[in-house]
Amino acid sequence: MSKRNRILVPEAKKGLDELKATIANSQSPDSAKFEVAEELGVPLKQGYNGGLTSHQAGKVGGKLGGSMVRELVKMAQENLSKNGPH
Repeated sequence: MSKRNRILVPEAKKGLDELKATIANSQSPDSAKFEVAEELGVPLKQGYNGGLTSHQAGKVGGKLGGSMVRELVKMAQENLSKNGPH
């Protein structure tokens, strides 16, 4: 794992893996990527997308990352409401 992708809190790995599984099961990652690209007007297509600018690619990736953060916040809120703060 590269330094950039290192998990800062190793104890969170299980939770991160569960989040990835939840998102993957809710919709295929590829369909989400293409849906976001279409919504943002980014001409993403199957296969090679070397013609996209870094700005266009970043718009799609940022939107998907934002969805993951929203899901994390929702899961944390549900967990707190069930278990209360410790």
